[in-house]
Amino acid sequence: MLDEIGVESVDDLYVDIPDGLRLKRKMDLPPPLLSEYALRRHVTGILKNNVSCADYISFLGGGCAPHYVPSICDEVNGRGEFLTAYAGEPYDDHGRFQALFEYASMMGELLEMDVVNVPTYDWLQAAATSIRMASRITGRSRALVSGSVGPDVVSKILDYCKPGMTIEVVPVDAATGQVDLDALRSRLGDDVACFYFENPSYLGVIESSGAAVAGAVHACGALAVVGVDPASLGVLAPPASWGADIVCGDLQPLGMHMQYGGGHAGFIATRDEEAYVMEYPSRLFGICPTSVEGEYGFGDVAYDRTSFGVREEGKEWVGTAAALWGITAGVYLALMGPRGMRELGEGVMQRARYAMTKLNAIEGVTAPVHDAPHFKEFAVRFDDALPSVAQINAGLLERGIFGGVDLTDVFHDLGKSALYCVTEVHTKGDIDALVGALREVIG
Repeated sequence: MLDEIGVESVDDLYVDIPDGLRLKRKMDLPPPLLSEYALRRHVTGILKNNVSCADYISFLGGGCAPHYVPSICDEVNGRGEFLTAYAGEPYDDHGRFQALFEYASMMGELLEMDVVNVPTYDWLQAAATSIRMASRITGRSRALVSGSVGPDVVSKILDYCKPGMTIEVVPVDAATGQVDLDALRSRLGDDVACFYFENPSYLGVIESSGAAVAGAVHACGALAVVGVDPASLGVLAPPASWGADIVCGDLQPLGMHMQYGGGHAGFIATRDEEAYVMEYPSRLFGICPTSVEGEYGFGDVAYDRTSFGVREEGKEWVGTAAALWGITAGVYLALMGPRGMRELGEGVMQRARYAMTKLNAIEGVTAPVHDAPHFKEFAVRFDDALPSVAQINAGLLERGIFGGVDLTDVFHDLGKSALYCVTEVHTKGDIDALVGALREVIG
């Protein structure tokens, strides 16, 4: 092989790697595991050191939260024809294509949008891709991002949109946590491609002036890009109804278990307009009649706009998608229906309100921090005299509870604070247990 490619040794293949970065000795590896049984036993032993959200009560959120997963979701996405399907074409993968079309149709109904993509990896990628799409649609290179967007999403946006785009963070109203319209208007201009904000926000705040925000953005020719938790859309009006141009988010609440780095799938939705459709980098599935009267088929829409079709000439490179999670979300939505989604949203809001009321009654604790309606998540502030959030969480962990995400070093204006998450799986007893444990920890 070396002769065939014209090099003297294997070392010649690594000449671009600085010598100081190369390992000069044998790797310090343990003895090999000689059977699958030994490997399984070894890995299981390591995993036993972990404590999962199935073992303890979890109030962690921040992008991944405990939701109920109907058994039918696992049953369908574990079927071989879905689980092992990767690429395929309409003539040999018709069932998967139809399943994804059905998913996109139900998501479109939930979002009141016409076009929904085959899922991206996660919300982070969906948000960054949506901003890139807005830049291409408008021909502008500056994007504004709300100050309430979570740090992981902001990090991905900054990474994915460079080079070629400038990202500027717009501060939110300190009292409500909602978009500060004056701050936004002062930063809008004819070079702005879009304003990205979330409803509900990373801090769980529900935006009450979405239409005014979208109107201000549209006034300068920019697009309103909105991130949304799909679990909220049974009780909140979808962003499209008040002016959003591109809507994105994560499917994790729709039938997906929390996993180690998995259980995420990002969606993007727009109107059925060529200017938007042709800027999607990911696959879109549509329905069309076949040569047989009354028969329909399912397949790619405008395939030649994707990197699959034009390779390096594609507007963005798209690799493996999270299509299996799209099918799972489709199963979940079909099972829940409109009434189920409404009951889901109502149940989450009722539980979150109960938790906020009980926590706020503890001396030295303010819940929520923001004077606004919330969905699922809310910031909790602890007085300076109390232990740090890290110490509080350690105390809760000793009592079998995962506390909130520490916001102290991320959202400095909130002071000593944590983000708590309450979903439909939390019982009154779970919330009361949190309140009791918190009283003990803070003394």
